[in-house]
Amino acid sequence: MSARHSLVPRTERLLLMAVAVSVLRPAPSQALSPTTRVEFGYLGGAGESGTANDAASSRKACDSGDAVACRHLAEMYYTGHGMARDAAQASAFYRKACDGGDAKGCINLGVMYEKGEGVAKDAAQAVALYRKVCDAGSAAGCASLGVMYYQGEGVPKDVARAAALQKKACDAGDPPGCRNLGVLYEKGEGVAKDAAQTAALYKKACDGGDAAACSGLGFMYERGEGVATDAVQAVAFYTKACDAGSATGCRNLGFMSRTGAGVAKDAARAATFYKEACDGGDVAGCTDVGVMYETGEGVPKDAAQAMAYYRKACDGGNATGCRGLGFMYARGEGVAKDAAQAAALFNKACDGGSTQGCASLAVLYLRGEGVAKDAARAAVLYKKACDGGDAFGCRNLGVLYERGEGVAKDAARAAVLYKKACDGGYAKGCTDLGVLYEKGLGVTRDLAQAAAFYGRACQGGDTKACMLQSMKQ
Repeated sequence: MSARHSLVPRTERLLLMAVAVSVLRPAPSQALSPTTRVEFGYLGGAGESGTANDAASSRKACDSGDAVACRHLAEMYYTGHGMARDAAQASAFYRKACDGGDAKGCINLGVMYEKGEGVAKDAAQAVALYRKVCDAGSAAGCASLGVMYYQGEGVPKDVARAAALQKKACDAGDPPGCRNLGVLYEKGEGVAKDAAQTAALYKKACDGGDAAACSGLGFMYERGEGVATDAVQAVAFYTKACDAGSATGCRNLGFMSRTGAGVAKDAARAATFYKEACDGGDVAGCTDVGVMYETGEGVPKDAAQAMAYYRKACDGGNATGCRGLGFMYARGEGVAKDAAQAAALFNKACDGGSTQGCASLAVLYLRGEGVAKDAARAAVLYKKACDGGDAFGCRNLGVLYERGEGVAKDAARAAVLYKKACDGGYAKGCTDLGVLYEKGLGVTRDLAQAAAFYGRACQGGDTKACMLQSMKQ
């Protein structure tokens, strides 16, 4: 259950056709970090610091039958605070805490079974532990069990049951349970879709200290979903989320500062929030910092720093970060130019869902840089980008169909693709379609239509279209 999606536009470049062209465009939206299950230490333990003295006193109390002390000792073993980190010992002491009646110990032991840390991975065992504490009245245990039903881990997938368990948790005062129930209302899974109910549940969870819910509520105010649009309120909730440790809240706050929505526009402040997001584990925030260092927005231009942040994002699984890193290798910025490395990174980005990564890789196949020249492969990649909603990919695929490169020559197909690119906001697609209408290629010759598309392209910033438009007047 994802908290919510937030657009995080960035100025980025795309290589087009046989020449490198710098293009300014918003990047694809990034998703809020999923907080779908009770993470380790969720109930106030695993993240706490400890010392050798704390460990000694906790062990003595644990040996005397104090279940909470056993849990504290487990937390120290898990985090490595006050002693060497030892997941197996952590699981052993969580088990002792759980056997002693400590619900938090049972839940954290369940998480270890989910992750396979210190014990063999066993989703069914995690379910049994969550069910045990839920039945005993633990709201957090019910929320955890609900996540397992939602994901179909250790039990058959059942979103209605998941919703019922999240409601039970929320009604008992568990903030993450309220937030997860809000997500279900937002998506219409297990319950009827209801944005107003989502906003109310996020508010309840946020008031209870759930940082992710505060960020989700901020997004709803930003977009006017379930509440009246209010950028100032959005900033307030993003700030609350960020201050409470939500990396996603910090990234969204960075976006508001960068664009001047609900707060004074301040690129330097935006960069600070993006860095905080990155340091907090939000890899999309790392990509944002990389872009700012690459372009010199809010920070001094620094290709080496851009490389470092893109690499961190890419290593963390962010496809856009891989694409950014690929560009640095393709252009030789901050690193020696290496087309083969660029191709590998674009391929990773494409496989990870970046349509621009697919389009960038297509360029290398057209040129034969870093990969064997292969126009047919380029066409496949442009199609993948276009099918994913990338207007650049649609336009470039149209060019291949118009020229008969890598595909059978088909002007009618090119016209369809140019139209899709044009409607997607890429001005050159409008220009190309105008040319086809002027020449009657793939479409019935229509000078009025040609002029109309030249006009759209000119308004979109394509100087070639402006010139063609003026020539027809």
